Amino acid sequence: MAAGTTATPCCTGARCWPSRPHPPAWPGQPAPWLRPAPPARTVPQRPRWPPVLARASPDRPMNARPVRERRPPWALSLLGALLRPWLKIKRDPAEPAQLLDPEQPVLYVIERRGISDTLILDQACQEAGLPSPLRAGRRLPARRRRALLALDPQHGLFGPRRRHAARDGLLAQLRALQSQPGRDVQLVPVSIYVGRAPNRESGWFRVLFSENWAVVGRFRRLLALLLNGRDSIVHFSPPVSLRKLLIEADGETPPRLALKLSRVLRAHFRRVRAAVIGPDLSHRRTLVDALLASEPVRTAITQNALKEKTSRASAQRRARGYAMEIAADYSHPVVRSASFALSGFWNKLFDGISMHHFESLRAIAPGHEVIYVPSHRSHADYLLLSYQLYKNGLVPPHIAAGVNLNLPVVGPLLRRGGAFFLRRSFKANALYSSVFAAYVDQLLQRGVAMEYFVEGGRSRTGRLLPPRAGMLAITLRAFLRTPRRPVVFQPVYIGYEKLMEGDSYLDELSGRPKQKESLLGVLRGFGVLRRRYGRVTLNFGEPIFLERILEQHAPDWRSTRGNEDERPGWFPKAVDSLAERINIEVNRAAHVNPINLLAVCLLATPKHALAEQDLRNQLALYKTLLTELPYSARVTITPAAPEEIVAYGERMGWIRRIKHPLGDVLVTEGDQAVLLSYFRNNVLHLFAPAAWVAACFLNNRRMARASVLRMGRMVYPFIRSELFLPWDDNSFGERLGATIELFVRHGLLQTVGDARLLERGAGQDDEAYQLRVLAHSLLQTFERYYIAIATLVKAGPGAFTAAELEQTCVLTAQRLSLLQQLTAPEFFDKALFRGFIQQLREQGAVRSNSANKLEFDAELAAVVRDARLILSRGVRETVLKIVPGSEPAASTASGD
Repeated sequence: MAAGTTATPCCTGARCWPSRPHPPAWPGQPAPWLRPAPPARTVPQRPRWPPVLARASPDRPMNARPVRERRPPWALSLLGALLRPWLKIKRDPAEPAQLLDPEQPVLYVIERRGISDTLILDQACQEAGLPSPLRAGRRLPARRRRALLALDPQHGLFGPRRRHAARDGLLAQLRALQSQPGRDVQLVPVSIYVGRAPNRESGWFRVLFSENWAVVGRFRRLLALLLNGRDSIVHFSPPVSLRKLLIEADGETPPRLALKLSRVLRAHFRRVRAAVIGPDLSHRRTLVDALLASEPVRTAITQNALKEKTSRASAQRRARGYAMEIAADYSHPVVRSASFALSGFWNKLFDGISMHHFESLRAIAPGHEVIYVPSHRSHADYLLLSYQLYKNGLVPPHIAAGVNLNLPVVGPLLRRGGAFFLRRSFKANALYSSVFAAYVDQLLQRGVAMEYFVEGGRSRTGRLLPPRAGMLAITLRAFLRTPRRPVVFQPVYIGYEKLMEGDSYLDELSGRPKQKESLLGVLRGFGVLRRRYGRVTLNFGEPIFLERILEQHAPDWRSTRGNEDERPGWFPKAVDSLAERINIEVNRAAHVNPINLLAVCLLATPKHALAEQDLRNQLALYKTLLTELPYSARVTITPAAPEEIVAYGERMGWIRRIKHPLGDVLVTEGDQAVLLSYFRNNVLHLFAPAAWVAACFLNNRRMARASVLRMGRMVYPFIRSELFLPWDDNSFGERLGATIELFVRHGLLQTVGDARLLERGAGQDDEAYQLRVLAHSLLQTFERYYIAIATLVKAGPGAFTAAELEQTCVLTAQRLSLLQQLTAPEFFDKALFRGFIQQLREQGAVRSNSANKLEFDAELAAVVRDARLILSRGVRETVLKIVPGSEPAASTASGD
């Protein structure tokens, strides 16, 4: 336009722009500002989740006009289509859409940047009905090409490296939310693992490319996808509201908040990765170097050099040898290989593996130091538990194994699978003790899950063994020294229907010495593959949080943290309480399988035989007891009906049917009966209250309700100690009352008069017979108590030390077992008598004098007289005839 000229409006139409001159029109055509406006294009939009949000501005209200979403680049869509046949995704949780608010936009955060992770996340979102991370970026307050952030630094192909791309992305969203008060963003952390879940179709070569902590290149990632893409896990964490973070920031600036949030996300991804694939363990030698550099070990090395009068270098070499003997050499490929091999192994051995209450563990595992404390009944225990944890997405723990298992070939494999070895006893070796304690301390500091058996060894009788608290004490001291993460103990009940070690247990229970582990023994053990062992059940008990235990015994326990030398007075009691609580929670998670129920029924009869209908009735009674009066919420029971249980026992070879015209008889005989006692003892604690009430009516047809409760409270401390029962004295009385009501309700007992008296039916009644069978399941326990007390009373005060009384009781029980032809090896178990004598001391019934002999008061003789209410005259007279002592004491004790 020439200088000085002005543009004048040519029209007053709405499409005219008066501030600019109009270009000339082509001849014969109207001026462009006079042309009619083209009709608006309407493209049908399919509904999207969540609703499309437009960016708000002062002159345009939010959601006034939908924003058109860009399609992903065609190359990315092509790669996604090519990758889809190679992927099979397992989502955790299975329905992540339930975690999100459909009205708010979503911003996904992943741990590592990569095209493969982006495409895997996109497919997982499509399968779960979630918004795509590739198309939802324009819904965010601060628009992005994708609704996706990666925490690792961004590498440009030619441009510079962006170290803080994720933080900048978070900062942009936070600033946008500050200017748009009505908006919010759901931040969803997503963890992606390729090649994590084992299955039988996996090949050995795939193990090399399974998920680990290493940052791999594009080619290795491509191979991992091709080989292991069908074993992928996508873990969606609960969303985080950025609006809520801004509100709770209390005036904190967006840059500072974005920095803090990125750090929290990195820690979160590390916790989830450690829970899923295991902690980031450096080389074994690096861990050993850190262990030897710790202050307690350095002090122990110096003291050992002075004590042994050797050089410090020599003592340090000895300490390094101990550390190399102890330390595991965890290998993810070996664990992956083991999971592949064990899949086929379990299928050959078992008819299936069941697992209950696992979700409670999954919920607490991230962020906690988990220590698994299962029952120990077979060498398969730790393999089964580690396999099931790995299969279900948690890292297998490091397992404390006896040094006797550090065999050639076997030891290195176990070590690479996470086993660390310890000697049976090392109290006298201060240097070894310091090295071992420092190793446990290192595991705790690195967040490594551990597993050990508080029983110390495998149970040969089926009962939980008295706990050996050495490992618990080491763990507690390590936690008090450096409490970095909260510690939780996870009890696990492992139940079998047949044991691989059954034959060796029979030999040991008959008096043969335990066979020492050897490589040849391991090779012979492959003979178990020729048999089937039924089903296995793993029940996860109530988690035990260490800090709560410490709060109960020492509310000021935090003041002792970091003190190497101080051993607080409350420490031993806290360790003992924790050990007992673990065994109680293991029992509270028991599984009752068909073999358990058959064992409880048949072994309570003199000849281990029952008519088929009587056996069915007894099985139905036991299932009624367990369902109508549950022991705990974590006890599980077989759903099989009584007739199905009988048929299953026959198929498994535990019982034999004897045909008879008047009705078939089911019987178990010989070694089978001895082994069945193992499975009876697994669940005997579940029937203890009912067995006590039934025992009160063995020799009495009528009894006062108050007497049943009074004597039950008197004997309960001893039963509780032996069977690790969960109730206190008052709660046990309430449990007995509820059991009596159940018996009355089902006709096993009747009330007399004003219900203060209880009465059973005549001896030939079916109900009386059922009570008698139930009572005999616990009768041998009462006979053992009677042996110990009668031996004391008959010999008189000051006759025995605790050790002498224990040995005398064992010999008496062995002889009584021969006379009565008992098939219960635990009847003369030395540990059970030792525990009973200890309980007598704790209850104040007996005490030691200056000569270490046991003294007692006259009340103990009254207990012997009260035994006539439970034990038959024949049993009492046989016991008193066998035990040594003077005749006057015997005659006094045996009077009715």
